[in-house]
Amino acid sequence: MNNNFTEEMLDKLRKKVGEGMSEKRYFHTLEVEKMAARLGAIYVPECISVLRAAALLHDITKEKSAEEHIAIFEQNGVLVSESDKKSPKMFHAKTAALVIPGQYAEFATPELIGAVRYHTTGRADMTILEKIIYLADYIDMSRKFSDCVELREFFFNFDFESASEEEKVAHLNHTLIKSYDFTIRGLIDDGKLIDKTTLEARNFLIMNS
Repeated sequence: MNNNFTEEMLDKLRKKVGEGMSEKRYFHTLEVEKMAARLGAIYVPECISVLRAAALLHDITKEKSAEEHIAIFEQNGVLVSESDKKSPKMFHAKTAALVIPGQYAEFATPELIGAVRYHTTGRADMTILEKIIYLADYIDMSRKFSDCVELREFFFNFDFESASEEEKVAHLNHTLIKSYDFTIRGLIDDGKLIDKTTLEARNFLIMNS
């Protein structure tokens, strides 16, 4: 893994990403970068630059239309199922992961692309980088929804200084389970489809915690 993206690389990436985003989306992106660095300092300080880059890239296709997302899928030979079409808000994580190798080749490591790909749904057996970007996107300081605020308070109301590494990871996993519970309940309340990878992500952590 390339753990050493330089500040110059990140500065250029930040500027390039910002040129294609609304002010609101860009502000959120910068807040996710800050939160990813904060979480990285707790769990994988050697990977903070990778986490910051992944955070900057996680929403690069968020504001595209459904038609534009479909075009990206077709260009990359990815079939779009009927269930996918019922959940267009999930498109952006997949399409961002698809465009990174071509548009941001210097950042296109498998670890970074995985973190971007699964930042909305999670998946079973997530890597630590995937978990951090997923959580950073959920609890960054721009998030004012009650579930996000509650989860942020839950995560940081923990004594990291006296905890062992195993206890820190257990707390991260518990936080992710709580986030999946929030997400699943919200989707049920809204009558929306639940992505099977989210169910698999939750069940994996329940089985292995």
